[in-house]
Amino acid sequence: MNKYLALLFSISLPLSAAPKLERLWQTDGFRVPESVLVHQQQDDNYLFVSEIDGAGNAADGEGGIALLNTDGTLRDHNWLRGLNAPKGLAAYQGKLYVADLTELVIIDIGSAKVTAKIPAPDSVFLNDVTVDDNGVVYISDTRKNYVYKYADGEISIWLQNIVSANGLKSIDGDLYIAGADLLLKADKHGEITQVAKGFAERADGLEPVGNGDFIVSCWAGLIYYVYTDGSITELFDSRSQKLNTADIGWDPQTSTLYVPTFSGNSVAAYRLSGLEAN
Repeated sequence: MNKYLALLFSISLPLSAAPKLERLWQTDGFRVPESVLVHQQQDDNYLFVSEIDGAGNAADGEGGIALLNTDGTLRDHNWLRGLNAPKGLAAYQGKLYVADLTELVIIDIGSAKVTAKIPAPDSVFLNDVTVDDNGVVYISDTRKNYVYKYADGEISIWLQNIVSANGLKSIDGDLYIAGADLLLKADKHGEITQVAKGFAERADGLEPVGNGDFIVSCWAGLIYYVYTDGSITELFDSRSQKLNTADIGWDPQTSTLYVPTFSGNSVAAYRLSGLEAN
């Protein structure tokens, strides 16, 4: 009799929900959008969107940064122009840092003016950028398999042999790196440990959810949820539509994921649900 009661009790328990994405809106008309960064300025939330507007490896001066409201309406399509092939974005103390092909570009957000362009030595294809709590900037080069460090006015190679190094995120003194089919963690000494493995395509964007888990995008059109134990689950697959999912942006306050569809020239917003089961 007890085993039947136990079976009945287990059936009555709620099933564990899996994280899933629900599309909220999509805004078209961008010029090869590569990265989205959620930015809060006092009570004003908006999105920076980097636009390559040409070839991803060309120093053609055609790229720029657009501003998008969090409801999907375009705020300023030409906030800043004249970059080459801008990709990853990061903000720190009123400055926007941009990975722009072979240069780290620093922009004063208040004036929308470029204050510095710093060449990265031996660079070919700078891709993502992040800033730690002390203002140290890290930049990935996907073609050279490097991670650079910019500190005290100087930029240098910090890590080498990080295959297809792309998405970066600094968290509590550690640097998380998405590249190839891996999510890695580098401590302050540069010691590397593996967090997760098994993405079906090369990893691109990387965002922490806030509970120890991550969301990772793959440029070919995949988005994954990565648990703290290293297990992964697929959230999104647009490969059959040939819609690339590049460097994602994340708003933890609203659990909203912003996805630049590189080949579709659009940015889409998705609500992530199911986190209560993690």
